[in-house]
Amino acid sequence: MEMNNKFIKEVPIYIGTSIILLIILFLSIGLSVTIGSVDITVKEVYKVILYKLFKIGDSSVSTGPIADVVWLIRMPRIVLAIEVGAGLSVVGIVMQAIVKNPLADPYILGVSSGASLGATLSVVLGIGSVFGSNSIGFMGFIGAFSISILVLALSNIGGRSNSIKLLLAGMALSSVCSSFSSFLVYISDDSQKLKTITFWLMGSLAGAKWNEIIIIFPIIILGTIFFITQYRTLNLMLLGDEVSITLGTDLHKYRIIYLVITSLMIGMLVYVSGMIGFIGLIIPHIVRIIFGTNHKKIIPIAALLGSIILIWADVISRILIKGTEIPIGIVISIIGAPLFVWLMIKKNYGFGGNK
Repeated sequence: MEMNNKFIKEVPIYIGTSIILLIILFLSIGLSVTIGSVDITVKEVYKVILYKLFKIGDSSVSTGPIADVVWLIRMPRIVLAIEVGAGLSVVGIVMQAIVKNPLADPYILGVSSGASLGATLSVVLGIGSVFGSNSIGFMGFIGAFSISILVLALSNIGGRSNSIKLLLAGMALSSVCSSFSSFLVYISDDSQKLKTITFWLMGSLAGAKWNEIIIIFPIIILGTIFFITQYRTLNLMLLGDEVSITLGTDLHKYRIIYLVITSLMIGMLVYVSGMIGFIGLIIPHIVRIIFGTNHKKIIPIAALLGSIILIWADVISRILIKGTEIPIGIVISIIGAPLFVWLMIKKNYGFGGNK
């Protein structure tokens, strides 16, 4: 008994929290798959899942409308919610460290404007139509990734890039992309196209497909693991370039590597889900308020918390109004903003968790 108590005391709190969040994540998956606008019993849901995953049960449950709803609609959305929630949360933490800005989110360096321009070009002008139903997502990916690389190139003109130059380059290119997007929307006289653009910019997991999820999953997992291994450098970034150089570390090359990897992650997430904002801003702050600034602790916790929140935000978005789906970006803002304000009031908080 004494050994057990000693072991519990020696286990770091962030590891215990990670285990609890992992359990909650599995419970959320198990419960959310049973919830939807189509009435299906819990027993029917798990008959389909058990057969699809482990070939347990009667093969007849693998076909028909119930199997299609469970396996082709609900499960892909849940898995995609995990990928997007984890990916945006991790990238949000990294972006805030790269630019040393508490208001940074995954789209801070013009990525959102680049993605929206790509999507607008696809919808209004038909560019990328060769990719069929995936044309909007593909063009959004191209736009997001291209602007990220341009920001990186522009910030290195006239000297090495730093957090300030990256922010300024991102703001400049963001304004250019937003202007072009606004112009294309203005000249378009097709209300259906405008509705399509608006819905995509607010984000949705409705288009989740297993073939896309399987491709994106290793990218998000490997990216998350990579950034966990880089926790010392990310911790240094919060101190600034001058301090890090004094300590013998030049952040320039790390900043370039991190931006390329985060841009790839964001581009892939934009491709499958459109623009889902705000989660990459609030999750890092919530985790820092509780656990401080050590990226070794907060990156895995943020990934798990982001996944759980996005799963339930997606459930709410598809059942809140019967017969229609609310863009998940709206749901995230409604849930997240009051929570963020409450946390700010509850604790004396500065960027990085300084109290």
